[in-house]
Amino acid sequence: MNPVFQGVLAIAVAVAGCGAYFYLSNLFLDRVLYPPTGRDPGRNVNRANAIRPWLFLAPAILFLALYLGYPVIETLRLSVTDRVPGGFVWAGFDNYAQMSRESKFWEAFRNNLLWLIVVPAVSTALGLLVAQLTDRISWGNVAKSLIFMPMAISFVGASVIFKLIYDYRPASQEQIGVLNAVWLQFDGGLASVLVLRVVPGLLLAGFIAAAAWLIWAMLEPVLLGRRKQGALSILLRAALSLGALFLIWRAVTSIIGLALVDLPYGQPQTWLTIPFWNNFFLMVVLIWIQTGFAMVLLSAALRGIPDETVEAAIVDGAGPFQIFFRIKVPQIAGTIAVVWTTITVTVLKVFDIVYAMTNGQWETQVLANYMYDKLFRSNDWGVGSAAAIVIMLLVTPILVWNIYNARREMR
Repeated sequence: MNPVFQGVLAIAVAVAGCGAYFYLSNLFLDRVLYPPTGRDPGRNVNRANAIRPWLFLAPAILFLALYLGYPVIETLRLSVTDRVPGGFVWAGFDNYAQMSRESKFWEAFRNNLLWLIVVPAVSTALGLLVAQLTDRISWGNVAKSLIFMPMAISFVGASVIFKLIYDYRPASQEQIGVLNAVWLQFDGGLASVLVLRVVPGLLLAGFIAAAAWLIWAMLEPVLLGRRKQGALSILLRAALSLGALFLIWRAVTSIIGLALVDLPYGQPQTWLTIPFWNNFFLMVVLIWIQTGFAMVLLSAALRGIPDETVEAAIVDGAGPFQIFFRIKVPQIAGTIAVVWTTITVTVLKVFDIVYAMTNGQWETQVLANYMYDKLFRSNDWGVGSAAAIVIMLLVTPILVWNIYNARREMR
């Protein structure tokens, strides 16, 4: 059968089936189950109206259970069993123990933590910056369109683009990679020192200051006891603080390295094979894509701020930075949190970029790619399923928190 005809037929059957289901189910409800007749027709009508929404939700619930609930249960089952010839045997937590002993798992976990700290923060910050600046220029809508455009590109497509940017060719050949073409322009002179040592050092110093401020902002309520904190809040604040502390340590060592390292001027670099830093080269791809998403939501939130509050701040003598950080940002804090957590969920599931660019080599492994390797390369269903459960456990609290905040704002 022709695939096009098959697709059209499937759509037609699905639409007709949905229509028939809703019509017949409502007919059964109104004519058979609770007809508006008898001793108390009003009560029957109320009961029918109470059940009717569930008739509409039933197909969605069924498909969610079939395509989401069942895979979760089956994955959980596979994670506590071992595959043997002829079936499966109970393994308990052996797969989790084996996974915890593998250095690749901890490499993936560490890299995911690094992605979690960097990508949501940078994407949200850039999106907020662009949203604020583009509202102040006449061609702001054009700029927004250009920045949003990467959202239309798949992760694999974006990976191919950036793989060409990072491309390496031997020194005797012409460099087609943009980054190497730029790198070869530096010869060790004053401009090279300024661009490759001083400017990165200043940026890293600024990053250290921002990370230190984040640690203080996270720990201040707990240390000073200004507001009672729940156990989960304390745990999350401690985890973020430890992550920021780790990044401060890496930034300090990087500044020292910038001062002492002998940079290989005139030699093209295989950027994606440089340990630790290659993770940031991969992160750039996701930041490039997600900045447009953050910009759109935050721009809408900024436009929703009442003009009266901004005008009142101007009358009181507030400057542009004070208006932005003390008036606008607090009023859109809820939207910032939603953007941040949404990007965080995307980061936890990141797979395509790593798979297409490095395949987890050179210390760039992430949890999703580790799971794929175990399931489909090593054929180790137990450990692969255990990795999938770990990813789910990491994502679930963020989703629950998002839903909780959304419901709270709707009240």
